[in-house]
Amino acid sequence: MIGTVESSANTPAPVLAAYSYCEAVTGQQARNFAYGIRLLPTPKRRAMSALYAFSRRVDDIGDGALPDDVKVARLDETRAVLARIQDGAVEEDDTDPVAVALAHAARKFPIPLGGLDELIDGVQMDLRGETYETWDDLKVYCRCVAGAIGRLSLGVFGTEPGARGADRAPEYADTLGLALQLTNILRDVREDAEGGRTYLPADDLAKFGCSAGFDGPTPPEGSDFAGLVHFEVRRARALFAEGYRLLPMLDRRSGACVAAMAGIYRRLLDRIERDPEAVLRGRVSLPGREKAYVAVRGLSGLDARHVTRRAVRRRA
Repeated sequence: MIGTVESSANTPAPVLAAYSYCEAVTGQQARNFAYGIRLLPTPKRRAMSALYAFSRRVDDIGDGALPDDVKVARLDETRAVLARIQDGAVEEDDTDPVAVALAHAARKFPIPLGGLDELIDGVQMDLRGETYETWDDLKVYCRCVAGAIGRLSLGVFGTEPGARGADRAPEYADTLGLALQLTNILRDVREDAEGGRTYLPADDLAKFGCSAGFDGPTPPEGSDFAGLVHFEVRRARALFAEGYRLLPMLDRRSGACVAAMAGIYRRLLDRIERDPEAVLRGRVSLPGREKAYVAVRGLSGLDARHVTRRAVRRRA
């Protein structure tokens, strides 16, 4: 199912202004996602920018320097805004441009807005300082903060009519979100440790002698940090492989958007795998030209065709 959206000529000026605000937020702050979002046609690009701007607001509350009790209050206020959007109670002249844009997008696309409630739940888990004993425990968190975003995005993308296995598209979108989030966790392991957060499962840390944590530019003494990273990289690759089954179900430009965003993270994963200790020395990132190349590759459909060929070989 592919949503239809009225042209800009029929979109009220306050709504266009709200979308412009969200696109500005996306362009300024979405280091990786902006490369994929740019590949979408205007209606979908606007809707994705509205989703990003709302999600960014939630993340900024969680990552900011405010006292925890103030953060909790701000998250409650944000959840109330979301409830107004879900109830259709946001008018075009509302003073919150993100709410205006997201409300409009939700009227035009079948976006499962409950996923944003899950995102808020995930940030509240951060505020409670939750840690994770096993991968199954961590998956609950990852589904809140990333899998939900995959499912929300699928509401904008839609699937191609008659796409084989399209009933599993939300599952694949969720899994792709998990792959991106695990890559994020590996990339930010030192930064998170400095902020008092540990995401990697405690049983994995113990298995590789890393229970002491990561408070410096070198691994814990006597640990097998490279072994830990390679173990988690394999887990992330398996998630990417499963999640990429979504690509052949999408139209060309939606598939290009997903392939670009996921492709950037897969290349980050490659860099981390080649030099595991780099994540302890600073943030691993890709240069802009490499991100642009990944976006062009996504637009060409190479990744989607590769997934399709692989699926055909498995069925043969």
